[in-house]
Amino acid sequence: MIIHICLSTVPNVNDTKAVIQSEASRLFAEKGYAAVSMRELADAVGVRQGGLYNHFESKQALLVGLMASHMEALIATLDEVLNGLTGPIPRLEAFVRHHVSYHLDFPNDVFLAYMEIRSLEPDGRHHVVALRDSYEGVLRDILNDGVEAGLFRISDVAVQSRMLLSMMTGATVWFRANGRLSRETVVDCHLQSALQSVGLRVEHT
Repeated sequence: MIIHICLSTVPNVNDTKAVIQSEASRLFAEKGYAAVSMRELADAVGVRQGGLYNHFESKQALLVGLMASHMEALIATLDEVLNGLTGPIPRLEAFVRHHVSYHLDFPNDVFLAYMEIRSLEPDGRHHVVALRDSYEGVLRDILNDGVEAGLFRISDVAVQSRMLLSMMTGATVWFRANGRLSRETVVDCHLQSALQSVGLRVEHT
């Protein structure tokens, strides 16, 4: 007997996993990780609760996966942006533009990455923090290069890097696509502030 299978009716495992991740990111950002049950997540996805465990062994594993994936994508895209750029000023400009733009694109992921670090168990926390440290290390290297070249005036590179990251990431809290400022203006404002903060004079056009 020959069995004909219609491929369009076969569930796509990767699609289901992506939907779970998307709904989890939304719910965790809206209500907080601790307040969202796996049953609520299953209802939002449209699957049975047990079906979630075909893709993620636990709620904690799902959170770690979301946070790690965000940082890995952020690092990978930053590498592409900085590839071929030389000199601390062009690299700082590219870093700032990329950071603000990327974070405005994924506000839920940003919320989880910064606000739900408290919800991670030790192993997951270690993994996510290591990724965050790696990303911050790129900015520190740029700032150090600028100081050594006599281009940047910074009293403490570690403090400066964290200050810049906090400032830039904060845009996700207040930016609205239909607000007074355009996305491009918001990015430009952050770039101007970042350059001025390291002692560079910004010419207004």
